[in-house]
Amino acid sequence: MDRMLVVVFDNENKAYEGKKALQQLDREGSISVYAYAVLAKNADGTTTLKQGDDAGPIGTLVGTSFGTLIGVLAGPVGMAVGAAAGMAAGSTVDLDNIRVGSDFIDDVQKDLSPNKFAVIAEIDEDWTTPVDTQMEAIGGTVFRRALSEVSKTVSEEDIAAMKADLAQMKAEHAKAQADRKAKLQEKVSQLDSKIQAMLQGAKERREAAEQQAQEKVKVLKAKAEAVKAKPSQPERRTA
Repeated sequence: MDRMLVVVFDNENKAYEGKKALQQLDREGSISVYAYAVLAKNADGTTTLKQGDDAGPIGTLVGTSFGTLIGVLAGPVGMAVGAAAGMAAGSTVDLDNIRVGSDFIDDVQKDLSPNKFAVIAEIDEDWTTPVDTQMEAIGGTVFRRALSEVSKTVSEEDIAAMKADLAQMKAEHAKAQADRKAKLQEKVSQLDSKIQAMLQGAKERREAAEQQAQEKVKVLKAKAEAVKAKPSQPERRTA
């Protein structure tokens, strides 16, 4: 199951131990790690992105759910990282892209207090015991949430209702007096822009979801090829 994972630690050394533990579980085949980052919450409340996996397909992944979560948790620094990797600079955060509930984000933010560190990862795991056992042994607090389906479309009912309002406003605009026309035109423009933004957002989410799925397949294929290329170990014979 695809999940977003955040593990909060009391210090930087433990956070890096946690990152290495995730990588080891990935090598063993216990989980698949698609993307990760280490985040520090500074004493003044600001955040610093200490380390991220920017090799291979990660640039594409950072532009979607993983990067958006970093943007929310890390603030302006995280948003800058996300923008560099594909998020629109200066855009508002689309919480649909994170694909986890706001309660999950609230829980993480409450625990990620100043002078703490977090390992953030997008993973696939069949059961929770391997990760929990490793992280709890290091002293990490684990937060995980299964990724919801991406909302690739907008509600047809919402769009229909907005278009009906738009048509009504245009009809009124055609018959309005000069002093009223300007106000109606402003409302028409605002509503039309909102409709187009909703349609464009749905298109971007659909394309991002499709790209993310393709990149995850590439990650899994690369791991499978690496296993095939690894020379087999000779069997040991006992006397």
